[in-house]
Amino acid sequence: MKFIFSRDTWQEIFGSIRKNKLRTAITIIGVFWGILLFIGLQGAAKGIENGFEAAFKGMATNSIFLWGQQTGIPYGGFNRDRSIRIELSDTYRIANQIEGVSFVAPRNAKGIFDGSPPLVVNNLKSGNYKVFGDYPVLDLISKKKIRKGRFLNQKDIDEKRKICVIGERVQKELFEEDVDPVGKYIKISNMYFQVVGVYKRNNTDFFEGDNSIFIPFTTFKKVYNTGNKIGWMMIAGYPDEDIVAIEQKAKALLKRRYSVHPDDERAFGAANLGEMFGKITGFVTGLKFTALIVGIATILAGVIAIGNILLITVKERTKEIGIRRALGATPAEIRGQIILESVFLTLVAGILGMTVGGLLLSKLNDIAQGLDDFPFINPTVSLEYIGMAIALMVVLGTLIGLIPAQRAVSVRPIEALREE
Repeated sequence: MKFIFSRDTWQEIFGSIRKNKLRTAITIIGVFWGILLFIGLQGAAKGIENGFEAAFKGMATNSIFLWGQQTGIPYGGFNRDRSIRIELSDTYRIANQIEGVSFVAPRNAKGIFDGSPPLVVNNLKSGNYKVFGDYPVLDLISKKKIRKGRFLNQKDIDEKRKICVIGERVQKELFEEDVDPVGKYIKISNMYFQVVGVYKRNNTDFFEGDNSIFIPFTTFKKVYNTGNKIGWMMIAGYPDEDIVAIEQKAKALLKRRYSVHPDDERAFGAANLGEMFGKITGFVTGLKFTALIVGIATILAGVIAIGNILLITVKERTKEIGIRRALGATPAEIRGQIILESVFLTLVAGILGMTVGGLLLSKLNDIAQGLDDFPFINPTVSLEYIGMAIALMVVLGTLIGLIPAQRAVSVRPIEALREE
């Protein structure tokens, strides 16, 4: 091991590199590109993963939206094309009878499906906005970013209070800039409601945006005379539950409840957020695996190129090696120097690739931050992967260096000294 710290050893290595600058530079490009691709793709995958995690933050990702539609198969004495409108009691059945369900949030809306947003008035200002009737449990499934005031609570539901939570856009269009809307009154469908909160739009507001208004479900029922009917429900499963299976069980329960044919796939619509999130996760995992394979393959090709160049170098230095052997250099010292040169070149190329890859990811992150709603945040590569890449380069550099090293030690001093 002494030769590793020997000044003569490193002088010879750097001397060899200086003599063949262009060839050395071309040689390490393969390893450089391999590490650059590895770092770039792994970091990009992590950035996408972080972006989607941030986008769905506060959202129960293991959840589904479920609503009634029209039947597609005649059944139980009913014709096809029968409209199904689910009821509030269905949410209790699903919550109590289907294993693995964490929360169920019934929802109603005015102006999102019927195309007639209610008129909302504040003094001389007015606008048409979507109005949602909700329970406080909605905040557990889809967390609202409350900027001022509060969200709905159970007392609002029990007392059927005429209160509302408005979006930032509603505030901007109905109130002066210097006016705090919390505590003020607005008129919704000719009825006065007190503003108790202002929310900020987030990426999980699939229907609401920032131009909507939330009122208690019971108040909505009374104002718009919806009875026990609901527009749709959000069902959240526990994190480890199979949300696809929960969706199938919920639909089966509703089919029995409304005398719908078991094979009728049209009667109930659903959007499975858990399944969608699983596909995103699978895509990110696939991207990471691709980065791993492509990176290793490119690094291997680059290391082989280094080995080929070292073989040429050994042939060119045959006489020099013969002189060293004649002066007493052992085969282990000759072998060690060649392997050390191989590992050194591999590591230099790898470190350059890591550095450029890190700078590239930083630049991509800066660009992504300037784009609205683009799911790409903090693209980094874990120390585990960095350590794995360095270990891989050392191992491959050592293994590929053994070939020219063995060629070097096989040179007999007498024959080497005869070389011209």
